[in-house]
Amino acid sequence: MTWIDWLVLGGTQLLIIIYGIWRSRQTRSMQAYFLSDRSMSWGAVCVSIMATQASAITFLSVPGQAYDDGLRLVQMYYGLPLAMVVLAITAVPIFHKLNVYTAYEYLETRFDLKTRTFCSILFLTQRGLSTGFSIYAPSLVLSAVLGWDIFWLNLFTGGFITIYTMTGGAKAVAQTQQLQMLVITIGMTTAGVMAIYFLPESVGFGDVLEIAGKSGRLNPINFQFDWNDRYTVWSGILGGFFLYSSYFGADQSQVQRYLGGSSIKESRMGLLANGLLKIPMQVLILLVGIFVYVFFHFYNEPLIFNSFERSRLLQSPHAETYKALEARQDQIEAKRRVLSLKLTEKESISEESLQQIRSQLSEAQAQQKALRLDVARLSQGLQLGQKGTDLQESLIKAAPKKDLDYVFINFILSYLPVGVVGLLISVVLSASMSSAAGALSALASTTVIDGIKRFQNSPRSDKTYVWYSRLSTLFWGIVAVAFAQMASGMDNLIQAVNVMGSLVYGTILGIFVVAFYFKSIGSHAVFWAALLAESCILYLYFFERELIAFLWYNPIGCILVIAFGYVAEHLFFRNKKETPKT
Repeated sequence: MTWIDWLVLGGTQLLIIIYGIWRSRQTRSMQAYFLSDRSMSWGAVCVSIMATQASAITFLSVPGQAYDDGLRLVQMYYGLPLAMVVLAITAVPIFHKLNVYTAYEYLETRFDLKTRTFCSILFLTQRGLSTGFSIYAPSLVLSAVLGWDIFWLNLFTGGFITIYTMTGGAKAVAQTQQLQMLVITIGMTTAGVMAIYFLPESVGFGDVLEIAGKSGRLNPINFQFDWNDRYTVWSGILGGFFLYSSYFGADQSQVQRYLGGSSIKESRMGLLANGLLKIPMQVLILLVGIFVYVFFHFYNEPLIFNSFERSRLLQSPHAETYKALEARQDQIEAKRRVLSLKLTEKESISEESLQQIRSQLSEAQAQQKALRLDVARLSQGLQLGQKGTDLQESLIKAAPKKDLDYVFINFILSYLPVGVVGLLISVVLSASMSSAAGALSALASTTVIDGIKRFQNSPRSDKTYVWYSRLSTLFWGIVAVAFAQMASGMDNLIQAVNVMGSLVYGTILGIFVVAFYFKSIGSHAVFWAALLAESCILYLYFFERELIAFLWYNPIGCILVIAFGYVAEHLFFRNKKETPKT
């Protein structure tokens, strides 16, 4: 990076931080620290919701996912708009009416303390660990930019975000997220435009879509029903509906965003606006990844995008093997470049020749995938310490590890002009700050409201609870940094985050669905039903994960809570049935 890039990066981040601290300088009460004084308009609510969900992982992993798999990922968001409608009708008025700080306070009102505590623990565990991914993602960027050890970068970025969140709480988070989303939108749009701008003059936007389409990248709809397929219309609508109903209706990191709305109307409109804008936003990010994929049809595409992993291979006993694979990649690249240029001249060639070009491009793509598989296994074999004659066994047995999270950052650092590089790095850091800060704020509010405050014998002053909240933020920041140190072994961060959420969101949603709609099911029944349902989900993940894709865990968990709760109530707790709470 040049001094201009550092100036752009430092200037945007400094402006955002100063603005947030200045706007939240009067934060003294719990309502201000946790809920932004309940003064947010629907636009601010919508931006805060989107910024909290769109972490740095989104802007690193999603373009890499699109590079490898096209638009398929967008299908998991098809159930989100419907979830927003349902939550706007049901959850928002209940939470506002009860004037709660966290979603789990309502569960004690409806059920009892043990159900509230169990749900809080599920959230704290899942969100505390997944926040580690939000810290690891920007460390990944800075590692590629600066060449620093990722261990120390995790400590630095995690500490920076933790201190920033401790300073102003939810009010600082909400204020800074508006500027952060502006930087993110400008940056990602610029990246997409640049990827097309630097293509040969003969290659237009239509040609980009032609190449992407014939390469299987424009694939946002798959109606085939398959339990083991992560991304289909059915898993997106059904599994996605349950996932996002739980995420936005029972995950405190999101509930806290719209609890800060100045009225029920403002909170509802913020949720509905998120439902309308989220899918176009994801399509934009995925298209950037697809444009990068087409870009590499005309420029030298790295055989491995992680530059530090490449350097390690070149310095290893397997260096000659890797160089041979790169030489083969260069040959395939040269052939594919010629074919891609011919494809852009399709009006001057016959249909038969056009089909031949498309077939040859598909063949080249298959050859590249085989090469990447060999490199991934070679890298994995090196990590396992295999040398010499063990190499062939390594190539056969070692599981390939993808480097999709490095695709976008490699493109940024290698091809984008001065200034734009700093802007795009700022995008990733802005997303990390907004998401991780929102999560830490939610973890602190749940710890204090559902833990410390609930179990204290005597009430304390607002000032004391704000102090507890800052200490809780520090604690969860340490937990998140610790988990970030373990994240480097993950295949693709965006999938890892969604899998982790799916392990608990179905159960949490089931508890809330019972609370809202099944008044005949009491607290004892729903508590034991939730424990049993969560045990079933964990069994599916650890022992049967090849049979059912993770998005289905959400409806399965929800339905199991309802079914087990109904059976338990009528078989075991009918004679002990308590009066349903409202």
